[in-house]
Amino acid sequence: MTDNIQNTDINNQEENKKIETPETEIKSEVEILQDKIKSLEELILQSKDQFLRKAAEFENYKRRTENDFLSISKYSIESTITHLIPILDDLTRFLNSHDEKEDPFYLGVEMIYNKFMRLLQEKGLKEMECVGKEFDVNFHDAMLQQPSDDVPPNTILQEVEKGYLLYDKVIRHAKVIVSTKN
Repeated sequence: MTDNIQNTDINNQEENKKIETPETEIKSEVEILQDKIKSLEELILQSKDQFLRKAAEFENYKRRTENDFLSISKYSIESTITHLIPILDDLTRFLNSHDEKEDPFYLGVEMIYNKFMRLLQEKGLKEMECVGKEFDVNFHDAMLQQPSDDVPPNTILQEVEKGYLLYDKVIRHAKVIVSTKN
């Protein structure tokens, strides 16, 4: 009888082992699947982060190229205008030096000057207004300094040569005479 009990105990133990084994396998498989799910979720988060970064980089690139294109198209005429400014200076000198304002030749040159100036202004050229303003090295070149009691120091007294801006960019500094303390 003891042999029967022992055999039954052994059989019960073997059955318990059989039952425990699938549960442990199921638990370990569940843990493995949970680990895989976690790693996939991390991969999804990393991929989403990379996607958002790439999208932001692309938007920045797009904005930079649009700004570059606008800048290039805006200032593409700069070289041409820079070469035309001496002609504008010659026309201005002629109009300032001519005494007979009713002379048909003077009126013709004045008409050409006005059309030329309108054209350049449409393309973005602006004359700098300097006289009476404070000297600024970003816009002016000082040709002379002249003592003056009438205005504060570093005030522009006279414009020797006009300065020009193309939109907001200086394409020629104004040449000026600046006041100093007496």
